Amino acid sequence: MNMSAKKLLIIGLVWPEPTSSAAGTRMIQLIDLFLSNDYQIIFACAALKSDFSFDFTGRNVVEHEIKLNDSSFNSFVKDLNPGLVLFDRFMIEEQYGWRVQQECPDALKILDTEDLHFLRNAREQSIKKQTATDLFSDLAKREIASILRSDLSLIISEAEMKILTQQFKVDGSILHYLPFLEEEITPEIAADWIPFEQRADFVFIGNFLHEPNWNTVQTLKNSIWPALRKKIPGANLNIYGSYASQKVLQLENKKEKFFIKGRAQNARETLSQHKILLAPIQFGAGVKGKFIDAMQVGTPSVTTQIGAEAMKGELDWNGFVEDNLQTFVEKSIALYTDKALWTSAQIKGVQIINQRYNLHHFAADFTSRINDLLTQLTTHRQNNFFGQILNHQAIQHTKYMSLWIEEKNKHK
Repeated sequence: MNMSAKKLLIIGLVWPEPTSSAAGTRMIQLIDLFLSNDYQIIFACAALKSDFSFDFTGRNVVEHEIKLNDSSFNSFVKDLNPGLVLFDRFMIEEQYGWRVQQECPDALKILDTEDLHFLRNAREQSIKKQTATDLFSDLAKREIASILRSDLSLIISEAEMKILTQQFKVDGSILHYLPFLEEEITPEIAADWIPFEQRADFVFIGNFLHEPNWNTVQTLKNSIWPALRKKIPGANLNIYGSYASQKVLQLENKKEKFFIKGRAQNARETLSQHKILLAPIQFGAGVKGKFIDAMQVGTPSVTTQIGAEAMKGELDWNGFVEDNLQTFVEKSIALYTDKALWTSAQIKGVQIINQRYNLHHFAADFTSRINDLLTQLTTHRQNNFFGQILNHQAIQHTKYMSLWIEEKNKHK
């Protein structure tokens, strides 16, 4: 394989923040997977770094700052000549995909969807407007066009694979199911978990830039906690999450034992101290990193069908899945007070991680898929002719919009 084939350019929406969001964790897992296959990685991003951006020191990753709507990117990508380009979410493919196609037409283009934005958005609108979920939106047209333009799209949820292939008739040959990639939970690891008797309180964790998390905290505050705290008066509900705005902070009520704790320095360590993760998620998409983190430290959870969607397959949940809020409260009480029930839920979490998210179940298959595509890219693209049409059109219209913005910026 030539050297450029082993050169991967990742274009990030943001610099990864694994301590802030599951999306950041996902990106680091992908990077580590490519590094384990001896790829040279260049991570490029137009966003500003934060104090929580991941430190790549010690990894074979070169960082590069790029600009939006600027032809300097064309020179950069042409000189770099990567064999693979990975777009971090469809908005990034929209911005840079045509430039990559123009300068490096032979590069394998991979889209990491994170979750389907149009699905999450449709469910949010459905909840807020009390209407049926309408997936066939303009956002869906944009996101699916981006999937079609890419050679391969990484899908984190089996439910989303089904929606794309069945409802939107996207060809499975341009999709690849790749969930969170986790290390196995061994009996030795589980033996070190904090036991039932030494844990206290309920917990929720989530990045507040993510609308479903803010909605979940409101559900906890207004519908779940008032009933729950009456039944277990000694317990607190601790809410953790990065980027908590003033509206989130104002929900704290010490008298009601409802605490807003802000950012957790280490999500898993924080979750490991608590008895139960409460997550009455009303809308969303993808799979939820908070449950992976909880299972990894033996913390059972109570959530909704949307919260647990596509996460457990045929296995039992590590706690309860309840949409009825009254039953949700009852199950939470039972799990909190019954050690045998709690321990049984913990074991189910181990099974979910080890059977459905084990890194070693997915790494070799993904690597082999990439290698196959690199050797048969021309044939693969011919089979995805609608993608070729969209690439042709995208280079025309996106190019002129972007060049117009670039020209406008020069005259500011």
